[in-house]
Amino acid sequence: MERRPGRLLLAVGVLILVGLGVGGGSLVKMTMGVDDYDDSSSAAVKVLDKVEKASGADLEQGYVVLVRSDTPIDPQSAEQPDVVRRAVAVLKNRPEVKSVWDYASAKNPAMVSSDGKKTYLVAAVGSFAPGDAVKKAVTELQDRIDADPVLRDNVTLGGPTASNVEGSTISSEDLGKAEAIGFPILLVLLLFIFRGVIAALIPLGGAICTIALALGTMGVVMTAMHLSIFALNLVFALGIGLSIDFSLLIISRFREELSRGADTQEAVRTTLFTAGRTVFFSGMTVAVALASLLVFPQRFLYTMGIAGIATALGALVFALAGLPALLAVLGPRINKWAPKRWQRTFEEAQTEGRWYRFSRGVMKRPATVAVAAGVTLILLGLPFLGIKFTGIDSAAMPEDSHAGKVYDSLDRDFPGSLQSPVNLIHEAPDSAGPKLTEYADSLAKIDGVAAVAPPRNLGHGLWQTDVSLKQAPLSLDAQDTLKAIKDTPAPFPTDATGNTALFRAMQDSLGDHLPLAIVVMALATLLILFVMTGSVVLPAKAVITNLLTLSATFGILVLVFQNGNLEGLLDFRSQGALQPTMLVIMLALTLGVSTDYTVFLLSRIKEGVDKGMANREAVATGLQKVGRITTLAAVLFCIPVGALALSRLIFIKQLGFGTAVAVIIDATVVRALLVPSLMALFGSANWWSPGPLRRFHARFLGSFQEFETEGPAGGPAVSVSAGREAARDR
Repeated sequence: MERRPGRLLLAVGVLILVGLGVGGGSLVKMTMGVDDYDDSSSAAVKVLDKVEKASGADLEQGYVVLVRSDTPIDPQSAEQPDVVRRAVAVLKNRPEVKSVWDYASAKNPAMVSSDGKKTYLVAAVGSFAPGDAVKKAVTELQDRIDADPVLRDNVTLGGPTASNVEGSTISSEDLGKAEAIGFPILLVLLLFIFRGVIAALIPLGGAICTIALALGTMGVVMTAMHLSIFALNLVFALGIGLSIDFSLLIISRFREELSRGADTQEAVRTTLFTAGRTVFFSGMTVAVALASLLVFPQRFLYTMGIAGIATALGALVFALAGLPALLAVLGPRINKWAPKRWQRTFEEAQTEGRWYRFSRGVMKRPATVAVAAGVTLILLGLPFLGIKFTGIDSAAMPEDSHAGKVYDSLDRDFPGSLQSPVNLIHEAPDSAGPKLTEYADSLAKIDGVAAVAPPRNLGHGLWQTDVSLKQAPLSLDAQDTLKAIKDTPAPFPTDATGNTALFRAMQDSLGDHLPLAIVVMALATLLILFVMTGSVVLPAKAVITNLLTLSATFGILVLVFQNGNLEGLLDFRSQGALQPTMLVIMLALTLGVSTDYTVFLLSRIKEGVDKGMANREAVATGLQKVGRITTLAAVLFCIPVGALALSRLIFIKQLGFGTAVAVIIDATVVRALLVPSLMALFGSANWWSPGPLRRFHARFLGSFQEFETEGPAGGPAVSVSAGREAARDR
């Protein structure tokens, strides 16, 4: 690289083009269905396959069409208004529609509103091929409705299938708006923080590189499996955030080396050995934390894991290959096109500046500060004890969306509607009708059941009974009613499916797999930080402080989104609960990013210790050198991630807002107060490891740290390995 950096830049450029080509062509294959949240091993999901084989219908899909009529609708009359007949005909002419139920065919007067001006239709559809087939079908149906002057102003398309497509469209539109808002803000801040036009543009170029490589990696993965389209939100936000973080750290160190009088090659080499090493551990921490999502069987979650790994590795390729090559080409010209007063010499990083004095003040009363910071985080996390969970359905759609309007109208005007029933699937012979009818009558007496549709024969030895609930399908009350339904003896083997049962199955699956995911996250953090520091104490403290950050973040999410505070400011409608899969993603993302910044700080502190500094001096000096950098990195990271809070989809809004809150807490309470106070309290014990582990680290992992660096106070060069031995002796 030192001799031919241009070739390396060319190679990275080719990778970017390949990534964009492979990834861009694969976007149309990404899924956008509610089955992204399913565990295929659960009974509620397995029975869906049986039903589809028998009837051709996918019970997770379907259209729910709201119809308004100028003439009164009489559910007892055989004559239907023209608008209802037209709507039924349009649905029946769709190739994906298997059956259509209206108030007449369902023999259900409750499908007509009390004022006789509204009714709704339920259309069962077959499963769609992954990719844009479902989007094409919904678009064609909507176009057909819009083309009919009678239907255009009187029919609204909703239901799971339309909701999935509309949600995907909203997500893409919101992502574009977030980029349009976030990029100009980022550029202004980058100019101020990097203090130069060229330096400020590098992180944005790095973001393009990172995102392109991530999309390319996901495109390759999609040759073997399907991935959820909602992962694109994570790719863009995390790609921009990590590129800025890594660029800030590496460019700052490169400029620091130049200011000491090093030539370009020497500055690049030292930067790679120091900041580059830190970036490597940091990126691996984020990648491994998000890799824990691979233990979950839900496509939505393991897609986020794959996207996170691909993005973190893409950022590392840029930071450790593309960026050093670019710095080797630019050299001192990295400071070109910047006012003289903006060209930092980095002398501040070597003196006793504000961060040095601040950390010294914290370490004067370390016990008091540590207890105060810890208690603050615990108090912020207390609301998490009252957390409630909900899933993703049409209720999560914006009020002004078509699917949201249909859901709200049915919830308000049609109590116990069939838009989200509990589907009971019975394995029974063709003669089972009378017994199943008696069973249906017994279900109608259960408190919480609004109505029970007559059992219908699906063929192939299967019958279906639809049970409408009085409560929202994903509520706790609905779960209680589902339990009562399951506890009612059935005359034939019966499985429950539908939104309520599938949500219950998802919660059970998350609960079963979450312990393993947490173990993977914790062990990965412990291992990576041990490799970096040679200590078992520092990794353990990092895991504990990260968990405190996480609990405080979840507590704030409960206060804001579950309890409905800040509804007006953040423009959302509280569901009275939080979406559990988003919390799992936030768990991995927060632990990864928090450890990411911990790596930044510990690497500088360890440099001081390895040079022979006393523990508190190393902490103060390390915080002085990276305090500004990591704080600014956190601010910049919050912009692309926090921009997701502008999304109209509440679960994306929760992810963006929650991650930004976690980064802010980590940058203030944890890194500025808790970390230095705990470092002071533990003293030399910070660097302790059992004898066997210490010897193992020295023998097999010491090569990660073998380089020479400037000695204390500008003295002679000190070998890091020698400095480390001196620190152990103390």
